[in-house]
Amino acid sequence: MIVTTKELFKHAYGKYAVGAYNINNLEQTMGLFQGNLQSKAPFILQISKGARNYTDTSMLEAMIRGADNLYPESVFAVHLDHGDEETCYECIESGFYSSVMIDASHAPFEENVAITKRVVDAAHAKGIVVEAELGVLGGVEEHIQVDEKDSRLTDPAEAEEFIKKTNVDSLACAIGTSHGAYKFTGSQGLHFEVIEEIQKKVPGFPLVMHGSSSVPQEEVERINAAGGKLGGAKGVDENQFSKAAKLGVTKVNIDTDGRLVWCRVHREMFRDHPEVFDLRKPGTIFIKEYADFIAHKNEKLGSAGKLDEVRELVK
Repeated sequence: MIVTTKELFKHAYGKYAVGAYNINNLEQTMGLFQGNLQSKAPFILQISKGARNYTDTSMLEAMIRGADNLYPESVFAVHLDHGDEETCYECIESGFYSSVMIDASHAPFEENVAITKRVVDAAHAKGIVVEAELGVLGGVEEHIQVDEKDSRLTDPAEAEEFIKKTNVDSLACAIGTSHGAYKFTGSQGLHFEVIEEIQKKVPGFPLVMHGSSSVPQEEVERINAAGGKLGGAKGVDENQFSKAAKLGVTKVNIDTDGRLVWCRVHREMFRDHPEVFDLRKPGTIFIKEYADFIAHKNEKLGSAGKLDEVRELVK
């Protein structure tokens, strides 16, 4: 069942965070649905601009509709991740997405407000909800690349003003996370004081945490042992998700960790079985491994076991 993020956030606020996971292909789609049902969790399925370009958007939509029919007990939102204005309008007009993110965070404040307000007006007219971003995350993710020196934490006062001026439905805040595998190289960590101040200014308003993969060291070590070259990668402590949820973070984006699972499964398969050329063999392993990964993340987010309650709320 496809719902809006607003419906999911209404149930989650202050109690747990909903996992937002990016998909690009069939194996991720199957693992995502199976993992969320395994842990009985609602979820947000994210499609990035890069995923839309990787294949045809109609193929992605067909896979998602197929999984929705195959697993009718699922409750999830279909969300455009890091969209520009043009892509947001395409998704709004498609009639398939229930949520879009407009990312104009690199523009000056007033320009970000103006762009976001245009997207909000167009989306709300179609019953679609909007996420925006204020502050600048560092790191690399697809078409996004920001040096750490250019990153900027979200200003709580600006956040309050931004929300009032745009009528946006949720806000991604920069609190020290970054995109990609190389998040923290030293003693850096999350700035919970920023989230706390934002929550005080806009109580009850859903906040979003991007760049929240934990970059498990076991995955990194196994990838490197199978021929990979990942070094110095350190991510977000997943035990901090519950603290963030209590401060109003209702959506947590996790993408890099899933890519690490994909990389590890395929590297180990071809290292241990160099005779294999059937793509279905590593694919079958990945679906199960990815499902287990999703279920584990949902436990940390607190969304595991909430599916039945959410289904009653939205039906």
